[in-house]
Amino acid sequence: MDLELKGKRAFVAGSSDGIGRAIATGLAAEGCAVMLCARTQEKLAALAEELREHGGRVEYVSTDLDRPEDISAAVDAMKKEFGGCDILVSNNGGPNPGEFRSMTEEQWLAGYNRTLMSTVRLIRGMLDDMIAQQFGRIINVTSISVKQPVQRLLLSNTFRAGVTGMAKTLSDEISRHGITVNNVAPGYIRTGRQTQLFTDRAEKAGITVEDVRAQVTANVPMGRIGMPEEIAHLAGFLASARASYITGTTIPVDGGLNRGLM
Repeated sequence: MDLELKGKRAFVAGSSDGIGRAIATGLAAEGCAVMLCARTQEKLAALAEELREHGGRVEYVSTDLDRPEDISAAVDAMKKEFGGCDILVSNNGGPNPGEFRSMTEEQWLAGYNRTLMSTVRLIRGMLDDMIAQQFGRIINVTSISVKQPVQRLLLSNTFRAGVTGMAKTLSDEISRHGITVNNVAPGYIRTGRQTQLFTDRAEKAGITVEDVRAQVTANVPMGRIGMPEEIAHLAGFLASARASYITGTTIPVDGGLNRGLM
C-alpha cells in the first residue's frame, strides 16, 4: 500500500530512542522529510546520518521537551528548515512512577508539564501553519493507561488522560481544515522506559525484573511484549492519506491487553 507520504514534512518528538525513533525511521523510509527532536545531540546526529540513507532530508534539533523555551526553539527550527509541518508526532518520556501518598507537589507539576503541556505546546506551535495549508496530521503517543490505568503510574494515568481529552476536543474544532488528531496508546513495549518501570515495580515487590516481565507477559493475550516498530506502523498509517477519515480516536497497540469493549 502506498501511504502517499513522499515529501511530507514530519516533526517527531522524543525520536532518539524507543517508540519515537521507530516512528521517525518508518516515516523516513516512506519518503518523509523528518525533523528529529530529543535531548541528546549525539544520538540525534547518529540517527540522522542513518536515516539519510533512505534518500530523504533529515534534520535534528536538540530539545528538552520539559522546557517551553526549548519547544519554541524546536518549532522555529522546523519552520526555518522545512517551511512548515505536515505531520506532528507528539511523544515524550513519561513522568516518575509512584503512588498518590508519595507524590509531592513538585512531582505533580513536573508530570503536568512533561506529559500534558509538552503536547499542548507542540500543537500550538504547529497548528496555525496546518490551518493555513488546510492539511495536517497530529499524532499523540500516549499509553494504554488512558483506557486501563496502570499500577504505580498515577501521574501518567492522570495526564495522559488529559492529552486524550484535549485531542478529542481539538479534533472537533479543526477537522474542517483537513487536519486529523489521533492518539496511539501503546501497551507494554520493549523500550528503555519499560525497563525503568519494570525495575520500579520489581523493587517495590521484592522480586526480579524478569519476574515482573513474566507476570506482565502472562497477562497479554498475545503472550509477548510489543516492539516499537509495531507502534510506528500505526503512526505511519495515521499520518497518511489513507487515514483521512479517521480523527478524534485513541487506538491501543497492546496485544489485546485492554479488556474494555471500546
